[in-house]
Amino acid sequence: MAIEPRPPAVTADPLLLTLNAGSSSLKFAVYAATDELALLSAGQIEGLGTDALFSVRPSEKVATSGNATNKLGTAGHVEAVGAILRWLELAHVGARVVAVSHRVVHGGPDHVVPALIDDALMSALDRLVPLAPLHQPHNLAGIRAAQMAFPSATQIACFDTSFHRSHPFVADTFALPRSYYDEGIRRYGFHGLSYEFIARRLRSFMPVLAQGRVIVAHLGNGASMCAMRDGRSVASTMGFTALDGLPMGTRCGQLDPGVLLYLMVEKGMSAAAIGDLLYRHAGLKGISGLSHDVRDLQDSDSPAARDALAYFADRGRREMGGLAACLGGLDAVVLTGGIGENAAQVRAMMLADTQWMGIHIDADANQRNATVISSPESRVQVLVLKTDEERMLAEHAGELMGL
Repeated sequence: MAIEPRPPAVTADPLLLTLNAGSSSLKFAVYAATDELALLSAGQIEGLGTDALFSVRPSEKVATSGNATNKLGTAGHVEAVGAILRWLELAHVGARVVAVSHRVVHGGPDHVVPALIDDALMSALDRLVPLAPLHQPHNLAGIRAAQMAFPSATQIACFDTSFHRSHPFVADTFALPRSYYDEGIRRYGFHGLSYEFIARRLRSFMPVLAQGRVIVAHLGNGASMCAMRDGRSVASTMGFTALDGLPMGTRCGQLDPGVLLYLMVEKGMSAAAIGDLLYRHAGLKGISGLSHDVRDLQDSDSPAARDALAYFADRGRREMGGLAACLGGLDAVVLTGGIGENAAQVRAMMLADTQWMGIHIDADANQRNATVISSPESRVQVLVLKTDEERMLAEHAGELMGL
């Protein structure tokens, strides 16, 4: 079906497009490629490969038409990016996409800053697919689709692992022979674009706090925590892959490696079967036997659903204590991501009994999803901030292009 916004917004400004390509969805945002990087519109294509649905909404600051929604059928990444191209041609008449900024989950040990995409970089990123099998193949598929749709645009890769390359050795290594570390088997950390966005925003409106000891919890279907000192990552709950640390929607989080040996030897499970279990059938979905979605679990009367939420909160509290130890104390906690920003019940559970850390929660502020949910007597400030990975992609592209 043709993409037809109503009516088209005429603009001749150069555009910057951000893409966050997943297995079943593709998020995108359109910015004016100027020094202000004004957001023009944002949208997503859900249900890739099945019943794909294209939806887009204009920025509140832009005088354009209302939302546009269209069905795309069994679209893959190529068709999805093609739909974005057709929509752009109608919605921003005469404009040209000068850059496409892509989220890439894994950059390995070598990529510490955003990079221009070329064949050599794509080959290097392809080699990292085994370290992020749920994300990396789809990130790269999105890049290839964008190269086809926007052949004259500058293609830029922004890595979720980059923000954590400031870790000290002890936060990055495993207790294995050093040769494995030298080969790249180390803790990488993820959700770096989200953490970097929060770090930048704290520097903007709470500069003194930003210089202190801050734990940021990115809580969503994928979940992790990051310890920051002076806005730089010093430790993260995620490790070699995006399986470690907190339990997630369908991923296991921290797991005794002996369990894997047992599954292989005693249960006869193959590596593929174990991978499928740990990435797609564990976490909240596995514990509850019901759903990976916290909203479903909160609405359920099932004891297993309550167990899943309790485990999620308990592991979060344990990881928070460990990261506070890495920082030598704590000045602030920031909760972000879909769960962190919206699930007051889960926030209350995770922050319960943390008075020993100097945290006191204002129950009413928490229930209202206020920006500050700590009480006045709390030594540690607790904030709820909305993250914006798309904005971070745009800012990195703007910096790289000198906007």
